[in-house]
Amino acid sequence: MTVAPGTLVLAGTPIGDIADAPPRLAEELAGADVVAAEDTRRLRRLTQALGVQPKGRVVSYFEGNEAARTPELVEALLGGSRVLLVTDAGMPSVSDPGYRLVAAAVEKDIKVTAVPGPSAVLTALALSGLPVDRFCFEGFLPRKAGERLSRLREVAGERRTLVYFEAPHRLDDTLAAMAEVFGAERRAAVCRELTKTYEEIKRGPVGELAEWAAEGVRGEITVVVEGAPAKAEELGADELVRRVRVREEAGERRKEAIAAVAVEAGVPKREVFDAVVAAKSAQKPL
Repeated sequence: MTVAPGTLVLAGTPIGDIADAPPRLAEELAGADVVAAEDTRRLRRLTQALGVQPKGRVVSYFEGNEAARTPELVEALLGGSRVLLVTDAGMPSVSDPGYRLVAAAVEKDIKVTAVPGPSAVLTALALSGLPVDRFCFEGFLPRKAGERLSRLREVAGERRTLVYFEAPHRLDDTLAAMAEVFGAERRAAVCRELTKTYEEIKRGPVGELAEWAAEGVRGEITVVVEGAPAKAEELGADELVRRVRVREEAGERRKEAIAAVAVEAGVPKREVFDAVVAAKSAQKPL
């Protein structure tokens, strides 16, 4: 008799507050034939907190054994098992183990579904105060300084809001590198210990955040960075002048308005100043 393939379930786990666990998580933990966990010790703490006892086999599934264990889990799925994949926090596959198993299951026409849960990426994005209509997740930056700068330069012109994960002991170096590549005035938010007791959202220019982080930061970190401003050639001199005029009408002094527009446009203040002077010489209204 042919056995129908089982189902792979990706389950989101709390990123901090255990009360954020999705209601279906306990049900899936109790009913799965196999539970693949990034850290079985953390899984044990999670199941104890939820008051549930997995009936199925519990196996580890982390970066170090992901390649070797994937065929074993696919075999279990082909044999009709319901396999639940959980990581330490958040959704599997998002900068955590999972992609390799999902790809292998899809290749075998095995059903893949999810128990949606907390996400540090979306939580930080929503709390950042930065544009959320378009964004991209960049994961962790390289540890080596040269490689980190190269990766940042690749997205220096990216207009979408950028989201990164970072280790606390590398945060100051990362923010300093961002200030060097993106400009010290680029807006950003450092989201620390999301949903936990000591949650903190630090917002400001990336240069100032780098100075703050140099004093030392602890906890799980997500960094959200404003996308690159429109290029000067895209704005044009007339648009630079218009933006200065709008700020002046709102009560800003011309000097401050020029400086603010230069930051918005990602151009030197001199370029905005020259556009304003040229408009005045041509008797264009400011």
